[in-house]
Amino acid sequence: MNVLLIPMLVSLVAVGALVIAVAASGLLSLSEQAAPAGKSLLRYSVGSFLSAIVFAWGAVPVCLALWGIVGEGAAILALWAGGPVGLILGLLLAGRRRAHKQTLLVAGLLLVPAVVRAGDWPQWRGPNRDGRWDETGVLETFPAEGLKIRWRAPVGFGWSSPVVAHGRVFLIDSLLAAPKATERVHCFDDATGKPLWTHVCDVPYPDWAFSPDQMMGPNATPCIDADWIYTIGCTGQLTCLDALKGEPVWIKNLTQEYGLEQFSGITASPLIEGNHLILVIGGKPNACVVAFDKTSGAEVWKALADPFSYSSPIVIESGGKRQLVVWTSKGVTSLDPATGKTSWREPLVTPETAPVVATPVFHDGLLLLSGLMLRIENDRPGAKVLWPEQQRKIASNEILSNTSTPLIRGNCVFSAKSTGELVCLDAQTGNQLWEANRVTDLKNGSSIHLTANGDSVLIYTDRGELIRARLTAEGYHELSRVPLLAPVYKFGGRNVAWSPPAHARRNIYARNQQELISASLAQP
Repeated sequence: MNVLLIPMLVSLVAVGALVIAVAASGLLSLSEQAAPAGKSLLRYSVGSFLSAIVFAWGAVPVCLALWGIVGEGAAILALWAGGPVGLILGLLLAGRRRAHKQTLLVAGLLLVPAVVRAGDWPQWRGPNRDGRWDETGVLETFPAEGLKIRWRAPVGFGWSSPVVAHGRVFLIDSLLAAPKATERVHCFDDATGKPLWTHVCDVPYPDWAFSPDQMMGPNATPCIDADWIYTIGCTGQLTCLDALKGEPVWIKNLTQEYGLEQFSGITASPLIEGNHLILVIGGKPNACVVAFDKTSGAEVWKALADPFSYSSPIVIESGGKRQLVVWTSKGVTSLDPATGKTSWREPLVTPETAPVVATPVFHDGLLLLSGLMLRIENDRPGAKVLWPEQQRKIASNEILSNTSTPLIRGNCVFSAKSTGELVCLDAQTGNQLWEANRVTDLKNGSSIHLTANGDSVLIYTDRGELIRARLTAEGYHELSRVPLLAPVYKFGGRNVAWSPPAHARRNIYARNQQELISASLAQP
């Protein structure tokens, strides 16, 4: 039974019951009213009953989807059609009675949040961009025979993660057939894996990108906001699409507008903050970070002369303000997300041998940038270095990982190292508490993606394995491990699967350079 459809059905039944109850009360009052009032009540009652019937229109496909007969996409479309149509009918026939209209309007509004918000993974690192998955009813241990694969879909090259919203799964990839390169945005039905639409765009890839050992493709994970999806490809093409139809809303060529390298390979994933779409692109002049109006694509502000960064930005709430945190090889900067003005900046030089990859992690006033921990001021925008003490240049061996983002739980930092170890550090001092050497291969380029879920952590490795483990200050306690996806990208004499997975609706979604899969993590 799918976690998204349950609240949809509950909301539908509740709204229908509410409308029918109000209509029934109106009919019972007919005998007590004068003729004009009786006519008004009759119109209201008829309108209420018609509204309830049209609301119920959505109940049939929702039930069928719960039983696995139709896909979630059909259920959502029916629900969105039945809800507004029924609501409009009720309002038109409710007469002049404000209370009657208010009742129907409240009923309609109750329906919307359950459809939009339940169980989605709409952007990089999840709903709150923090690597947390709060879903319950998830397997604590995995079946010996492996997870149940819900579906598989063929895809092309790329390192971006899938995103999940509206009962659909979205992914951006590339299709390479020298000398032609195509970047594609795919939309799949979440229940079946059936392709719903694909947006295709021819782009100029350099000759070396067509080498069989490269498998080049988009790196940045798309972002979904309401009914629009935002993607950015390797050549700097920024696209806003209608997420339901796949039709372009607007498109911008950032390479031309901001003087990017012809094949920049933008990796930082887009972020939505209010009405702004924010990107880290390393543009010129002073356009390392650019905010666009999300509805039109028009530039709102640009900031920083820093170079290109692989690290995705985050927004935190601290010092009484919303702060956009951007990490580049020259430093970490807090910007006002509304204006782009700098709130504070901590200079920090990172060597080319240790590229800035990890996403900043914020927890209980601490801001972790892989090898640097800052304490964020509570009373005003500002920060100070917690560890390493007053250091302005990080050595290569002090960057925890150039493939994975750490996790803070309690007073502990858990992170991969670039050579495959999983370490635990004291969050206040940076002192190492323990090291685990059996999570993945102890080789350069290993990745360990951590997703907090309940009292334990889901771990996805470069070997394509999924692990459930408890991570505490005392040590690493593995609960279960299962192969999930075959690694196919060749690196360092072995095959790896680097793209982090998505988690939604008690499922996991993972991709390599050949396929996208969805596997169930739901408890029986």
